[in-house]
Amino acid sequence: MEVFVSSVRENAANYYNQEQLQAWAPNSIDREEWKNKMHRINPFVILDNDKILGYADLQSSGYIDHFFVRGGYSGRGVGKQLMNFLLQKAKEKDITELSSDVSLAAQPFFKKFGFKPIISKKVEVRGVELENALMKKEMLTNGN
Repeated sequence: MEVFVSSVRENAANYYNQEQLQAWAPNSIDREEWKNKMHRINPFVILDNDKILGYADLQSSGYIDHFFVRGGYSGRGVGKQLMNFLLQKAKEKDITELSSDVSLAAQPFFKKFGFKPIISKKVEVRGVELENALMKKEMLTNGN
């Protein structure tokens, strides 16, 4: 939860206003709900000793629900390691397409890995409108 909040508030601060950041990553997040969400998505994490630097998940459908790098750690290769790991896992599982709802802040990063914006959207989070985009990446299969 700490990685998520710091990622949103620090790494996305140039793309969203304070009201949007607070709605997306509020001061009070239900810990039990968060724990249940993490169990559902079963994320992979990058650790430095006991400190989580980033985490991301890959669902069997190819959907990436969460992809977050701790605030202050963007540009240090953490996201690249996570994405390369997800791409490898997708190949191992013969997933033919990856998709994610990607924030304005993360879209340039996802584009570097071959994700293309499909549709720009406005979503409501805790009564506040945020902009993001559904992005997809076609994966080459062993037969290609």
